[in-house]
Amino acid sequence: MKYTTQAAAFAAVALLAGCGGGSSGPSIDTTLARGSLFASPPNLVPIPQADGTAVAKLDPAAFKVMLDTAKPGLTQLTGTPKCAISTYYMKYGTVGGANETTDATGAIMVPSGTDAACSGPRPVVLYAHGTTTDKAFNMANLRDNAEASLVAAFYAAQGFIVVAPNYAGYDVSSLPYHPYLNAEQQANDMIDSLRAARKAFPVIGASDSGKLFITGYSQGGHVAMATQRAMQKSYASEFKVTALAGQSGPYALGLLGDATFAGSPNAGGTVFLPMLTTSFQKSYGGVYTTPSDIYESKYATGIETLLPGTLSFNDLFATGKLPQTALFAADSLPGPSSPAFAAFFGANNLIKSSYRTAYLADAAANPCNPTATGFTCTPQNGFRKAGVKNDLRTYVPAVPTMMCGGNGDPTVFFASTQATQAYFLGNGMPASALTVVDVDSTPTSAADPFAAVKVGFGQSKQQAIAAAVAAKQDPTTAVAASYHGTLVPPFCNAAARGFFQSVLAAGL
Repeated sequence: MKYTTQAAAFAAVALLAGCGGGSSGPSIDTTLARGSLFASPPNLVPIPQADGTAVAKLDPAAFKVMLDTAKPGLTQLTGTPKCAISTYYMKYGTVGGANETTDATGAIMVPSGTDAACSGPRPVVLYAHGTTTDKAFNMANLRDNAEASLVAAFYAAQGFIVVAPNYAGYDVSSLPYHPYLNAEQQANDMIDSLRAARKAFPVIGASDSGKLFITGYSQGGHVAMATQRAMQKSYASEFKVTALAGQSGPYALGLLGDATFAGSPNAGGTVFLPMLTTSFQKSYGGVYTTPSDIYESKYATGIETLLPGTLSFNDLFATGKLPQTALFAADSLPGPSSPAFAAFFGANNLIKSSYRTAYLADAAANPCNPTATGFTCTPQNGFRKAGVKNDLRTYVPAVPTMMCGGNGDPTVFFASTQATQAYFLGNGMPASALTVVDVDSTPTSAADPFAAVKVGFGQSKQQAIAAAVAAKQDPTTAVAASYHGTLVPPFCNAAARGFFQSVLAAGL
């Protein structure tokens, strides 16, 4: 997923154009005003091919080969690509977590071709990506970025224009941190990327039909819902959202934070928690005075600039920058809520027991559960305050909404989806407007519109189990390791696209 060289080349081209590189170059806007497009037209991205050449437009047949080479049989799920894809790399103005002026980059994927699905005015998918530790992450890199390739296959190759920001703090963004799961900032970032993309549409051959779909996976599920909320509550005159599909998102962020500290941490928590803590501190302050207030001394130094960075999850653990599972000390009380969470308590732990004790004392004194008007609790702990502030159980979507996930997810617990579903339905959302898909379940009937997704997920899970057994590995551990990042994403994206297509077919 490294994309540093090409991103730097794009930046250099833009800088040359901004310095008078010729009248035929792009027009440049360096104001960094929200939604400004730095270079118009944005850079067309050459897509490297297996034979060493690069093409300006990815042919459907070549894309099918690329997809099935990366994962045999993938196009049976994504569908055979119908449209050629032109990918553009853009830089735009937005704001950081403390509302500071900054910049970010992203991708625009434009379908074209003779198929009816590829020409004329097309619907737009605004896509929010999942958590990554890779600062060089770039959704314009279709060849080496697995998530970008998957998004291109499910949406762009089937006739949707895709706008996919990289987020402030990633790629060549000048923001020195990433406002991770800051609902207001990430919604602003998404909105500004769409504003910039719309400025580019007329000069890159993208014809917008006026239908706007929002989706994203994991972190992106939270970001997608936060974006629809902002568009509904604050930007209704500017944006008309057609439908929302959240995928495996931590929407009920306050609930998940309290569960973690109570003894039910999620897989990957030793990475996610530092990203959250830095985000909240940089955005709001009051989370800590110094990182050593929260982290054990062996991890505290440099942790604010560690993520995102150059190290993968495995490299972070192998180099001792972060512990793999030991979030809390072995003697931290209360202990794990069940034996399944025992691995998160141990030696060389990340979080100081004194901080955990203070967090739990605040949770006991100030329990937080949403009411019909949102949260009425008053947590005093800075981290809990931020968690509640970014919990999305504060409104009801006014558009057709789908939430997809898997009930066995050890990384983003399905309880987040269930709690959000309960809040929406309990606060007036018609059941007919809300679709919840558990890919790790049996089809409800022969008429279940997501039966193929559920059956396909079951088969994929069984294949993972068989591969682990053949390799003499523990199948339970193998499935848990691949569940959130590998097994669920293609099936939830398939469900999301099917949902969007059904909304289009219904004329909504």
